[in-house]
Amino acid sequence: RERRRAKRRRAERKKSLDLITQAEQSISRIDLRTMLSRFPTLFVAHGGGPMPLLGVDKETKAHLESVRSYLPAKPLAVLVVTAHWEASPVRVTSGQKPGMLYDYYGFPPESYEFRFEAPGDPELAATVRDLLLDKGVDCDLDADRDYDHGVFVPGLLAFPEADVPFVALSLHPSLDAGLHLEIGRALRPLRDRGVLILGSGMSFHNMRAFQLKKGRNAHQPKNSVGAAFDAALAETLVDSPSAEERNNKLAQWTTLPEARFAHPREEHLLPLMVCAGAADDHDTPSRIFHDSILGASVSAFQFAPNSSSSSSST
Repeated sequence: RERRRAKRRRAERKKSLDLITQAEQSISRIDLRTMLSRFPTLFVAHGGGPMPLLGVDKETKAHLESVRSYLPAKPLAVLVVTAHWEASPVRVTSGQKPGMLYDYYGFPPESYEFRFEAPGDPELAATVRDLLLDKGVDCDLDADRDYDHGVFVPGLLAFPEADVPFVALSLHPSLDAGLHLEIGRALRPLRDRGVLILGSGMSFHNMRAFQLKKGRNAHQPKNSVGAAFDAALAETLVDSPSAEERNNKLAQWTTLPEARFAHPREEHLLPLMVCAGAADDHDTPSRIFHDSILGASVSAFQFAPNSSSSSSST
């Protein structure tokens, strides 16, 4: 009996040591900068369907490949606010291994063979849901939703190794700018937990204008369609004296020049609202991409922590 107790104690001690070793190995894989840094929020242009992946849209491809250069370290996870998913209540992917949703049509066969193998993160999904519910925003988990191209196009180009978990968040079909700013505010604490909040959309999204101007004014965004809106949007984001004033202006985005021409329907603009809402006066907004895409003036933005500010979820 004594030998059995001693054997059981040795087994329990070995199990404890194994758990400690596993924990140490897990911690060693986390860049210390990730643990100590507040991550920026990024609003990126994901381009037209799979065109950046096919090499047709080289400007957007290069833009998305540069995403990691704006990060202080490798993130623990990426939360993508995608323009290609709307749900009420708002939904967040909670599957462990989402598949592919090729939500575009009429492209070459290879467009339907891309695979993005990044795992999901059910724990982060639950945290996103809880943060939103805590602020009065209804949110459900969705274990069956796959990666749409608003997720996998930036994912494949910015994180080709697929070694960072991805979670996708839908828009609310009301398309209310104020609500999406509030969603961003609710998610702000994630930035201090090693999570990159990535808004995936387009600063210009008028399909008729894309078709009319395709191939013209390449590399001349000032002469492209939507230039007036693009300039006013950039001024609103970069030159507003405070986050509160910036967000008040964003809530009234339809008053900007050519707003409804740039966005007959605003689903591609709203991921920017979430990113802006997740920022505060401790962040500096800047334009990180500006080019002519399919004849339209398109920009992307980041909200990066001030160099003098410390990590805090204010």
